[in-house]
Amino acid sequence: MATYLFLSLFLFFPHLYASFSSSVSHSCSSLIQFKNSFSIAKDASFLCNGIAGLKSYPKTNSWKEGTDCCSWDGVTCHHLNAHFGRFESLLYLNLSHARFVGEVPSQVSHLSKLVSLDLSSSIYYHEQFTIDKHALEGIVHNLTIRIYPIPCPYLSHTYPYLGKVRHLFLDGINMSSVNPHVFMSLSSSLRSLSLGGCDLQGKFPKNIFDLPNLLQLTHLDLSMNQLSGQIPRSLGNLLQLTHLDLSHNQLSGQVPLSILNLTRLEDLTIVENSLESSIPDDVTAFPDLILLDLSNNLFNGTLPSWLYTAPTLKEIDLSQNQISGHIKEFQSKSLESIWLENNKLQGLLPSSIFQLLNLIGLSLSSNNLSGVIELSMFSNLPNLKYLDLSYNSLSLTSNSTSIIPQWMQEVGIDSLRYLNISHNSLTEVEQFPWKNIAFLDLSSNLIRGNLPILASTINIFLISNNSFNGEVSSLICNASALQILDLSHNNLSGKIPQCFGNLSNSLEFLNLKKNKDKLSNFNLNGNLLEGPLTPSILNCKGLEVLNLGNNKINDTFPHWLGGLPQLQVLVLKSNHMHGSLCVNSSKSSPFFSKIQIFDLSSNYFSGPLPVRYINSFKAIINLEKIGSTVSYMGENDHGGRGFYTYSIGIVIKGQYMELVKIFNMWMIIDLSNNQFEGGIPKVIGKLNLLKGLNLSHNNLNGGIHTSIGNLTSLEWLDLSSNRLSGTIPNRLAELPFLSSLNVSENQLHGNKGLCGFSVSKGCNIIEPPPPNVLEKDGSKSNFAFGWKVALIGYGCGVVFGMFVGYVVFQTGKPKWLVNLVENQHEKRQKRKSKKGNRSNR
Repeated sequence: MATYLFLSLFLFFPHLYASFSSSVSHSCSSLIQFKNSFSIAKDASFLCNGIAGLKSYPKTNSWKEGTDCCSWDGVTCHHLNAHFGRFESLLYLNLSHARFVGEVPSQVSHLSKLVSLDLSSSIYYHEQFTIDKHALEGIVHNLTIRIYPIPCPYLSHTYPYLGKVRHLFLDGINMSSVNPHVFMSLSSSLRSLSLGGCDLQGKFPKNIFDLPNLLQLTHLDLSMNQLSGQIPRSLGNLLQLTHLDLSHNQLSGQVPLSILNLTRLEDLTIVENSLESSIPDDVTAFPDLILLDLSNNLFNGTLPSWLYTAPTLKEIDLSQNQISGHIKEFQSKSLESIWLENNKLQGLLPSSIFQLLNLIGLSLSSNNLSGVIELSMFSNLPNLKYLDLSYNSLSLTSNSTSIIPQWMQEVGIDSLRYLNISHNSLTEVEQFPWKNIAFLDLSSNLIRGNLPILASTINIFLISNNSFNGEVSSLICNASALQILDLSHNNLSGKIPQCFGNLSNSLEFLNLKKNKDKLSNFNLNGNLLEGPLTPSILNCKGLEVLNLGNNKINDTFPHWLGGLPQLQVLVLKSNHMHGSLCVNSSKSSPFFSKIQIFDLSSNYFSGPLPVRYINSFKAIINLEKIGSTVSYMGENDHGGRGFYTYSIGIVIKGQYMELVKIFNMWMIIDLSNNQFEGGIPKVIGKLNLLKGLNLSHNNLNGGIHTSIGNLTSLEWLDLSSNRLSGTIPNRLAELPFLSSLNVSENQLHGNKGLCGFSVSKGCNIIEPPPPNVLEKDGSKSNFAFGWKVALIGYGCGVVFGMFVGYVVFQTGKPKWLVNLVENQHEKRQKRKSKKGNRSNR
């Protein structure tokens, strides 16, 4: 039967390795014949583009008669005394990421010297593909074969012909219905078995590793499956094993003591299961271990004794467990990375940590560590790139002054990329000498004094919740790589540096032009900034949240903010802003068309309520489609759920609340504590998606307009402390979600219509005024702010005093930032994300 094989040699180093004699022309001629035996799929380049960031192309384009075949793409020649003719001496055949239609022909079995066949990611589920039952019969003992994905029906008849294979990689195949008996057919000389992401299900077979043909395994990867139950004791029979990966399954219970039999292990990875109890311990265990990763489990007890003595151990990752006790002294000097964050470790840091000269990464955050650390002890770690001591009870000192000392100018000056010592007791900082620092978090300490000058390489700088004072120097604009800046909750004062208007030019110069319109969070809430605002903020076309609350900004309302097309949240509360909100412009273009939260409370605004703006709130009027799915502002646009989302503090139902996340359907207007006058305009009744409306503590007069009865989504309404008169509209009692109504301190009468289920109070009862109402004496400190992290993002020609919404890190440490640290830290991330990578194949 004629077999047709259509393939394309495109990506991931498709190479033909051959040994050859002086008959080079004959070898080249054979390759030309091979090229002419198949066709290139026309759309294969398009389909492969983007894989691993490579540009695909047909390597056979360079295969031309009359040229040296050893120079062709995909061909490597070994100068050995062997004859190449007709591929009898072919050693390596790599057809990965080719696109097959038909079947692998039986002629493959004639390649008697073949030692490696790679068909990985060559077959697509929607295409017909089979393996000729004789194609693998002649394979020699040391063949490495990678075949995935293969449709499940072809697996059963393929296994019997893999009897001589030494290295078998079948990652990504759906093996959910494969009978376990097929493992009996595998070669007794099998050394590597990789079944990652194969959808293996059910409990781990207890005696699976008693099979004699598996006892010589050195590499076993069963990660990214759905295996459950306990790890079988028979695992301890694999005495030759050097690599074991059982990550991302549903394994539970204890790790069997028999695992201590695996004395040749170099890599032990069992990430993200539900393993519990203590880690098996024997002081002589794992003498050859290089990598240990048992993170994201439920291990408890103390750190095993062999952890401190393993002579070759380079990386320890036991993060995200429940391990307690003290960290003892490390005897091994080979350690490069120690990840112990998010456990229950306590006590002092061992002095031996500061003698690990090869240490690159150290993360001990979110434990119960205590005691005094002399920062000069880190001076012996010249290769340190990543240091995280946050969320402990450590007291960091330098010569008993709690400062970041001068000596650090010599420590990791070229290597340090990530430093997080937030949530400790630092009181002072000096200038930062690190040439390549990218992430620096000093937030939630006791630091006072002027802002330090930033390194030009810094991407993320977090110093919220300290006591920094003085003006913001224009030198901050020299940090041309700055992406996220958090200065919130300090005592900064003075003018806003004008150079922020040029920051976008710096970004553009650094080939970050596309980033300059992506600034969506601009937040300087809770400082002492003053002076007027300037229109350079309009350069931030992607701005979604602008929060300048709780400062001393003295200006009229910046009407030009209405030109920001994506603005959803505007908070100017608790400043010294004044004047009317009336718009004199005759332009018909809408203002604030996407606004959802509009908070101008506790200022000195006067005149009538802003009818022009209210008419333009298209998102609240339901003319702008917001979407009906449950989501939060920021979570899908900036790294996804788990990195950060916007948050904000606001008065809801008379009480100050911190919204850790801003629900995308929340619509709130707060114009309270101002000097607005006149009546409540009819146009307010058009805001049919409005959740909360606060017009309290103004000089409004006239009646409560009946159009408020159209606000069918309204949950709270505060009209207290005005000069309203007349009756309370009966329609308010019919609002289905209204649960809080405050109309006290007015001249209203006749409230019979308010009796009903939707308003939880009896007739003729008026609620008391809300607590903690701000006085007009300039003091804006009555509100206890407690944001976790507020970040300033990409500069885009903005005024320094205008930052946006609160961004909250939802884990103890944002794991993606490990990518800032190279080598070992990138490898750690790859292990954590391996599940996602395989699922995309």
